[in-house]
Amino acid sequence: MDFALTPDQEAFRDELRTWLSENLTGEFRSLRGGVGGPEAVAGRRRWQRRLHEAGYIGVSWPREYGGRGASLMEEMIVNAELATARAPETINVIGLYMAGPTIIAHGTPAQKTRYLAPLLSADEIWCQGFSEPNSGSDLASLRTRAELVGDEFLVNGQKVWTTVGHVAKWCLLLTRTESDAESRHGGLTYLIVDMEAPGVEVRPLRQMTGDAEFNEIYFTDVRVPRENLLGEIGGGWRVAITTLLHERASLGVGLQIRTRIGLDELFTLVRSDDQRADPLLRQKLAQLYIEVEAMRLNGYRGITRLLRGEAPGPEGSINKLMWSEVNQRLTETAMEVLGPRALLADDRASAGGGWSYAFLRARANSIEGGTSEVLRNILAERVLGLPKSR
Repeated sequence: MDFALTPDQEAFRDELRTWLSENLTGEFRSLRGGVGGPEAVAGRRRWQRRLHEAGYIGVSWPREYGGRGASLMEEMIVNAELATARAPETINVIGLYMAGPTIIAHGTPAQKTRYLAPLLSADEIWCQGFSEPNSGSDLASLRTRAELVGDEFLVNGQKVWTTVGHVAKWCLLLTRTESDAESRHGGLTYLIVDMEAPGVEVRPLRQMTGDAEFNEIYFTDVRVPRENLLGEIGGGWRVAITTLLHERASLGVGLQIRTRIGLDELFTLVRSDDQRADPLLRQKLAQLYIEVEAMRLNGYRGITRLLRGEAPGPEGSINKLMWSEVNQRLTETAMEVLGPRALLADDRASAGGGWSYAFLRARANSIEGGTSEVLRNILAERVLGLPKSR
């Protein structure tokens, strides 16, 4: 693997660094992790729009779809530099890394024309309607139904843990259209649903961080035009796999860098508290360092695969699995170092890291984007070739 940048790529990186130094101002730096309230959502919209206007959103997307038409390396440079600069996450993460690639791969020309441009500019935010109360880890058992009546699908059911569903315009909705399909993965149909349509009810779920970025959604006789079908009727599982593979492959570089930044901040905290002599703490820090480096190297494997023109593979599950558990242990270690200060509602002034919030938010890491248990099954069966558990 050779990731040395070409002169043109170095110039692109330097141009981006200059742009970030001029545009990543106090308004945007004040946006912490998580989605936040209405003001934070509006700020993230403005940040994504500014990135888009400068050509740093959808960098590797074809120009005809509103992208820059650059290579995957330029996309990786942008992700890495945004993470290094500690820029806020864009509001339309699901749109950029899941909806967009899925529509490009499976959408009709009309769908690409309609949805991709406003997705890039954050004029329209997307959410993902996959998980259900009894179909989270076992997605193929979902029960939300879509019945084709004339030129419309009639949708009834419930989804849960829907990130940014409360501010989304569109939903990537996986439904069941055939209950007697030969396999559990058959009979699923993938739809694009207007979140403002009659019969759609969104109920935010407040987390222990105080945020309400996740939601449950109820669909009651929601009418979806047949033109909003993505892929084929009964072929939704194949489309859903595209969504999931891109979800886990696209975010790897940024997550690894953000985790390394968090680890560096933890090192600073330990030094400032003069706890470097604690042998048990030193072991924990060393283990975290080793695993963050393993994430970086495994991320290079995934990038190499994409650079060869191959589709994202199940190996992307490795970094997601590692990140979720490493980040949880990292924040737990920070809380141990802080001791009684960890109980403060806002410890940023004293510890410089917002560790209490990060610790509480990290509990979701091993659930969102695929539970750790599901990811281990995927790696066991599809990477290691072990027999299926059932």
